[in-house]
Amino acid sequence: MNTSLAMKGGQSPRRMLAVLAVVGSLSVLAGCAHQSASSSVYTYGQAQREQIVRLGTVEAVRNVVIQNDRTSGGGTLAGAALGGVAGSAIGGGRGQILATIGGGLLGAMAGDKVEHQMGKASGLEITVRLDNGETRVIAQEADVPFSVGQRVRVVSGGGPTRVTPM
Repeated sequence: MNTSLAMKGGQSPRRMLAVLAVVGSLSVLAGCAHQSASSSVYTYGQAQREQIVRLGTVEAVRNVVIQNDRTSGGGTLAGAALGGVAGSAIGGGRGQILATIGGGLLGAMAGDKVEHQMGKASGLEITVRLDNGETRVIAQEADVPFSVGQRVRVVSGGGPTRVTPM
C-alpha cells in the first residue's frame, strides 16, 4: 500500500489545493449579484413603493451601451488563480516560480477584461415628450422595443426612472 501524499492520477496535494482555490474563486464570481437596468426589474427595496406616472410620446430612440461602473474584483481574482495554476505546470525550480507569478499576473489582467465585458449591456436612450410639454431622456436596457411616435408611461420616484409601453 502506497502511503505517499500523491493523489490519484499523479496529482500532488499542492496542485489539488490550487484547483480547489480556482473552483472556489469561480463559485464566488458566479454568486455575485447582477445589476439590471431593465424597465421590468425591480429590487426588493423598490417593490411596494408608490411611483409617479407621467404619459408622453417617444420623440427619439438611440442605441447605447450601459456599463457597470464598478467591478467586484472577482474576475481579477479568478483570472489570477487560473493563470497561477497554469503557470505552475511549467518548468521546475525558479523557472516554475517565475511562470506561476507571470501566469497569475497575466491571468489577473485577462480576468479583469472579461469582467468588464460582462458588465456591459445593450441599452436605449429614449427621448420622451411628456404631455405637459417637458422633455425627458431616460437610458435603460434594450429589452423592450420603442419607436418614435409611440405612447409611453414614464414611471419615477423611489428608484430609477423607467419608460414602459402603454
